[in-house]
Amino acid sequence: MADLRVFPDRAALAQAAADWFVEHVAQNDGRVAVCLAGGSTPESLYRLLAARDLPWDRMHFFWGDERFVPPDDPRSNARMARVALLDHVPVPPQNIHPVPTGAASPGEAASLYEAELRRFYGADELASEQPLFDVVFNGMGDDGHTASLFPGSPALEETGRWAVAAAPGMEPYVPRVTLTLPVLESCQAAAFLVSGAGKNAMLKRVLAGEDLPAARLQPVGSLTWFADAAAAA
Repeated sequence: MADLRVFPDRAALAQAAADWFVEHVAQNDGRVAVCLAGGSTPESLYRLLAARDLPWDRMHFFWGDERFVPPDDPRSNARMARVALLDHVPVPPQNIHPVPTGAASPGEAASLYEAELRRFYGADELASEQPLFDVVFNGMGDDGHTASLFPGSPALEETGRWAVAAAPGMEPYVPRVTLTLPVLESCQAAAFLVSGAGKNAMLKRVLAGEDLPAARLQPVGSLTWFADAAAAA
């Protein structure tokens, strides 16, 4: 049974997710690795976290996926997180790990990001008893995708690579780089943030266990769904 938590609106959802995140960070007195998601619902959360008292000096930030655009492009997930959160808190610059979209191609960017993740982790194989991330934030699209793992994408079946290039399954139609399911699943705690009536039908299908990307994500740690009333009606 999924841990589904329903809130009156997006603001209440973001507030609850912020409290949940602060609780998880407090459980770790070492370095804290966080994987961020793009989208408007996570953005609301990030703006709240910017005002929280957290051990920013020992926190590291990564991204579950990225559009292959320059860092200052409005479509960039990293830019959104910087504007909403990272530019406002004392995170050491070396602790921010964006996808290197200045690479020659999405495939090269994925290989470089995979190498960086392996260096950070300290091993080439993921072990369930040693998750890569402390917390992973996930979004869910109207089609059931998460990160840039779209329905029918070959990236969904990837088990060896940590990051791969991915074709866009929806707007904006630009190439993507995405972490693969085993990497997104390598976490102490994962959260899906889902809001809006447009997600209602798909949320029901995902929670019912249909073979959709968001339903396939099964972390080694806990999984919590945060939804507003419109999405969970």
